[in-house]
Amino acid sequence: MSVKVGIIMGSDSDLPVMQNAGKVLDDLGVEYELTIVSAHRTPKKLYEYSQSAKDRGLEVIIAGAGGAAHLPGMVASLTTLPVIGVPVKSSTMSGLDSLYSIVQMPPGVPVATVAINGSLNAGLLAAQIIGVYNKEVSEKLVEYKNTMEKMVLDKADKLEDLGYEKYLEER
Repeated sequence: MSVKVGIIMGSDSDLPVMQNAGKVLDDLGVEYELTIVSAHRTPKKLYEYSQSAKDRGLEVIIAGAGGAAHLPGMVASLTTLPVIGVPVKSSTMSGLDSLYSIVQMPPGVPVATVAINGSLNAGLLAAQIIGVYNKEVSEKLVEYKNTMEKMVLDKADKLEDLGYEKYLEER
């Protein structure tokens, strides 16, 4: 499979959050590229990255940013590819500033937005977009969801068997 998803972030300080998108895409066998593109410090790179993304084979872009969080919206203004914004928690407003900046896009410039620090869900959403037409990715998503279901059912059985006190002790 060729590179389908671009994962970008405004700073390397966002990597501890954004790595989760890469991890889930690895689990699903979806290839991606990962780099730093700052909307404010590297505007030429932002423009080049966004304008060339489709020609380079990207099909979805995940953009994580904190603070003013202009990266996802700027990327969305420069491409017709789906853009998923990940608000990165900031020290100023615990990520609400980032969330509001990403989710409040003007009409005509959509950015799908996940929870603060929600890059895992961004990775899953990117895979689901690709899974619409890619049977292999779609099947891996079914396996992923089945695994999640089994984990929860196993925990429920254990809780019911042990009671909450012993369950908490063993966690």
